[in-house]
Amino acid sequence: MTDAQLDRADSRVRHDEGLSGALRAFIDRVRSGDLGMLPVLIGLALITLVFSTLNPVFLAPNNLVNLLFDAAAIGLISLGVVCVLLLGEIDLSIGSMSGLSSALVGVLWVNSGLPMMVAIVGAVLAGAAVGAVYGVLRNKFEMPSFVATLAGLLGLQLYLLGSTGSINLPYTSPLVKFGQILIMPAWLSYLAAILPGAFMLYSGLKTMQRRRAANLFSPGLSVLLVKAGVITVALLACVAYLEQGRGVPYMFGVFTLFVVALDYALRRTHWGRSMFAVGGNAEAARRSGISVKKIRLSAFMLCSSLAALGGVFAASRLASASQQAGTGDVNLNAIAAAVIGGTSLFGGRGSAWSALLGIIVIQAISNGLTLLNLSSSLRYMITGAVLAIAVIVDSLARRSRASHGRA
Repeated sequence: MTDAQLDRADSRVRHDEGLSGALRAFIDRVRSGDLGMLPVLIGLALITLVFSTLNPVFLAPNNLVNLLFDAAAIGLISLGVVCVLLLGEIDLSIGSMSGLSSALVGVLWVNSGLPMMVAIVGAVLAGAAVGAVYGVLRNKFEMPSFVATLAGLLGLQLYLLGSTGSINLPYTSPLVKFGQILIMPAWLSYLAAILPGAFMLYSGLKTMQRRRAANLFSPGLSVLLVKAGVITVALLACVAYLEQGRGVPYMFGVFTLFVVALDYALRRTHWGRSMFAVGGNAEAARRSGISVKKIRLSAFMLCSSLAALGGVFAASRLASASQQAGTGDVNLNAIAAAVIGGTSLFGGRGSAWSALLGIIVIQAISNGLTLLNLSSSLRYMITGAVLAIAVIVDSLARRSRASHGRA
């Protein structure tokens, strides 16, 4: 290769590392079927446009604050669903587990007089134990996960609640205040909005250094600065708008912390890489030395534990544990949020952020229809239709990736 050819090659590399190169790479990924979170962002923009046009109250700051309060509980449950979907599995008992968890909190805390935190920890541990049972059934007996989890736990929930059918939680308790009125101070909300961009910049710079030291391609600094800047500005704008009302709920902030923690675990740990490997091809993962059974067990335990914690959040929001907890559209919304957010039903693709984006879409639909005084049956139909569209998009994208790979 001549010096001139080397110079041109270096120029192309530097060009590819810039913004134009990043844009071309993004277009190539979309053409190949790797849509990422693009569909959900477009869908959320359309939902916002429609509902704000039909009822301007939809975009009122305090209405959005209520939307975030309502999104946290189902969002946590959806976060657990992401874990099992990544393996190509499913857990159909998440609604029942959340209802059982709320019942356990009511019985242990209100009826038995145990400390509130002991009751909450006990409910989450019960969720982990139930998930372990599902994992053992899947690993030892090869029982399909939808069969193992289909029976659910509604009967046990009804038994715990007894003849009264509900247990009211103390309205002045920290748990109920957490679910209904506690708002983050403005300084903490703005700090939380700045941290993601700062962390992206820090981790991106370290990744660039490592890749360049190994003579590997890495995106340019301009690309990293633009990404971090856009995310930071968008989050600061959202916080500033919410601060015109009540502000950002602590409940939603805690949910977001769980999203960040799971995102880190999935992207930066051996366990997370193993999750994607097993979901992509379990046999290949087994041959490479990954303990497929342990990964499945951990996924089911984490899913049920997060469903239990979501049940605690729901109880705090409603200030009660009742027979209706975990029923209705809980399963539909939690699974739909994960899939609509971009997690594949076929396994091997997804992220923790899909639960957050997906539940905001689901809650926006529910909130908008409530403001329009439309029936709950219509909400079921629209949510189901959006889920069907998300699955179709996922299937078409998967087919496009397969054909692109063969090409």
